[in-house]
Amino acid sequence: MISRIHFLKGDITAMDVDAVVNAANTDLQLGAGVAGAIRSRGGPAIQEECDRAGPIALGGAAVTTGGRLKALYVIHAASMHLGGRTTAESLRLATHNSLLRAEEKGLKTIAFPAIGTGVAGFPIADCAHIMLTETIEHLKVRTSLERIYFVLYDDAVLKTFEEVYHQLTARTVSA
Repeated sequence: MISRIHFLKGDITAMDVDAVVNAANTDLQLGAGVAGAIRSRGGPAIQEECDRAGPIALGGAAVTTGGRLKALYVIHAASMHLGGRTTAESLRLATHNSLLRAEEKGLKTIAFPAIGTGVAGFPIADCAHIMLTETIEHLKVRTSLERIYFVLYDDAVLKTFEEVYHQLTARTVSA
């Protein structure tokens, strides 16, 4: 079976996918990091839609259009309160709810960043484990998603995600 999970080093805002996921806060304010890059490249329409949609629950996910991005949609995954930190549970819920929003839209492709590892200070290896576990579990049920990308900002983060993925899938095969 060919994997539907793919890893890339690069700029998530340049991805030509149905949706990119934003590492969001519950107020849906597009500040720094991934959110800032989405605001800058996607244009003001995305923040305007966020202003109408927010605030959302911690661990929730809201959908806006992609503005000027190649992606049709942005799924805003709220893993933290504005100025706060990401927790394991808020990250798990934000990943889960992002995948559910993609299903509701019938999306085939989605790109995730390493949610919560920037200004929210969540450890990268823990992030990879939580996000990949949620994604693997999601793919066990019927899904519209054909390709799920993890678009990571540097070689070390990319390597961590790939290693965690191999550990998780080796466990699944040997179990």
